[in-house]
Amino acid sequence: MRIMALDIGETRVGVAVSDPGERVSSPVSVLPAADVLAHAKPFQRLLEDWEPELLLCGLPITLAGEEGPQAARIRAAAKAISDACGIPCEFADERLSSQEAKRSLREKGLTEKAMRGKIDMIAASLFLQAWLDARRERER
Repeated sequence: MRIMALDIGETRVGVAVSDPGERVSSPVSVLPAADVLAHAKPFQRLLEDWEPELLLCGLPITLAGEEGPQAARIRAAAKAISDACGIPCEFADERLSSQEAKRSLREKGLTEKAMRGKIDMIAASLFLQAWLDARRERER
C-alpha cells in the first residue's frame, strides 16, 4: 500500500510518499496550503500520480507527549482533506521533524532561503519513515 504523508502548515504542505512495499519514504513536493485544502488541481495531480491508499498527517505533539496548540487545526484540516479526496487519514507524531529537516539541509550547505521550500517535504518524509519503521517493528 502506498502512503502519502502531509506536513500541514499554515502556508505550505510538505508531501512525501512511501514505496508500495511500505519500506522507504521519499520527499515529493511542497504545495501551497490553500491548494491542498481546496483540493485544487496541483494536489489532485499528486493524488492521481501516486495513488495513495492512506494519508498520514503530521500532528504537533509537545515534548511532554501531549497534543500541541496547533493540533486541533491540523486535525480539522486533515479531516477536510481526507473527506475531499476519499482517502482515510491517520496521524503521526511530527515532533522535531522540521528541526531535523533543517539540520539535514544545513549539512548539505543550503542557506535558510534555499531551505524554505524544502523543509516541509523533508519533514513529511522523516515522520513517514519513522512511522513506517515503527509499524514494521510492531509487526515482528
